[in-house]
Amino acid sequence: QVQLEESGGGLVQPGGSLTLSCVASGSIDSIYVMGWFRQAPGKQRELVATMTIDGYTKYADSLKARFTISRDNAMHTVYLQMSSLKPEDTAVYYCYAKNPSPWYEYWGQGTQVTVSS
Repeated sequence: QVQLEESGGGLVQPGGSLTLSCVASGSIDSIYVMGWFRQAPGKQRELVATMTIDGYTKYADSLKARFTISRDNAMHTVYLQMSSLKPEDTAVYYCYAKNPSPWYEYWGQGTQVTVSS
């Protein structure tokens, strides 16, 4: 069992920055993929960014100029640095972890990010 705990969400003004963190705990040796998805009200959950244990990243095309994913493999932690935030970035941001062997896939409970003046 793996638990994911997000932190760092909150209210930020347009143009501001925010960094999200997610710590994985439980029965873990390593986690192949960690990352972030988001879901805005009335919309489907969408990819923000993911990163493999060896550093391969995948971003939503519309976000990669403003968002940066990083991770600390030893601490089982993934970060999301968000800059130049826009009101349309308002969403619940979910941490994600996936490992192929042994197979598992987990989601965090989500952290709210609100971009508003």
